[in-house]
Amino acid sequence: MNAGVDRPLRLGISPCPNDTFAFSGILAQLDGGERCSPLDFELRLLDVQALNEALAQGEFDVAKASFHAALHLREEFGVLPVGAALGFGVGPLLLAASPELAGRSPGEGDRVLCPGALTTATLLYKILIPGGPEPEHVVFSEIMPALQAGAADYGVVIHEGRFTYQSRGLHLVQDLGEAYEQRTQMPVPLGGILARKDLGSERIAQVIAAIRRSLQTARRNPEATLPIMARHAQELSEEVLWEHVRLYVNDATLDLGTQGREALSVLGEEALRVQAIPEGDPLWIW
Repeated sequence: MNAGVDRPLRLGISPCPNDTFAFSGILAQLDGGERCSPLDFELRLLDVQALNEALAQGEFDVAKASFHAALHLREEFGVLPVGAALGFGVGPLLLAASPELAGRSPGEGDRVLCPGALTTATLLYKILIPGGPEPEHVVFSEIMPALQAGAADYGVVIHEGRFTYQSRGLHLVQDLGEAYEQRTQMPVPLGGILARKDLGSERIAQVIAAIRRSLQTARRNPEATLPIMARHAQELSEEVLWEHVRLYVNDATLDLGTQGREALSVLGEEALRVQAIPEGDPLWIW
C-alpha cells in the first residue's frame, strides 16, 4: 500500500518532555494555533514501547520509536534526520532493590525488569549484561515501584528514573549509557523519528521541515513550550521537565549529522553481535 495518500498523516510521539518540547509547534497547530506545516496530522501520544508496537502493527505513518525498534522495522521504515534523542552520558540505568544486589550483576534466579522488548534500554541490557537472565517487560513507570516493593531484584530504568531513583531508596548497579559510550566511543542512540518509506520524498521532506521548524521555534522561545510539556507530563515538576529537555534535546535533535549516523551504524553492529536483531540491510536515514 502506498502511504502517500491524501489524508492526515498518522503521527505518534511520547508524552515525555523532550518530545512535547520538540513537537510543541505541531501540538499548538493541532490546538488551532499557527501552522508550522502545510501538512495535516492525526496525533496520538503513547508510551515508547506502545509506540514501538503500534508502528510494527502499521498504525502510524510517522512516529517516535526506540532505535532498537527501528532496527527491527528497517525494511518498511527509515529514520528522519531530525527529532532524535542521542544520549551523551544520560542513558538507561540498571538498578537494584538492595545494596547487596547492587554489588553484583544479575544472575540465575534473579528477576530483572525492562521497559519493553523493543526499547533501546533492553538492547543495552543484552549488549552489556550478556550473561544476565532474560528480562521481563513492564511499563517503564512500574519498574521502580516493583523494586521498592521487593517484587523484582533488578530493573532497567529510563526517563525520570535517572533523576529520582536515589530518593526511592534504590541502588545503582551500572550506568548502561556510560558503559556503552566507553565501549563504543559513541553516544547512545536512544530513539528517533521513523517514517514509512512509501510516503514519498515530497511528503518526507515536508515532515522533516515541519519537525525542524517546530524544534527551532521551541529553542528560540522555550518558556512558551512549558504549558504544553506540563499538560502531557506525568506529574513531573517544572525542574524535571527542563532537565529532560536539557539532557535529551541537543544539536543532534535538530540534525543527526555524521556522528549520529555513525552511532546508529555501530548500534546495529552491536545488536547483530548479540543476535538481538535479524540480519538485513542497514537502517535507511534520510
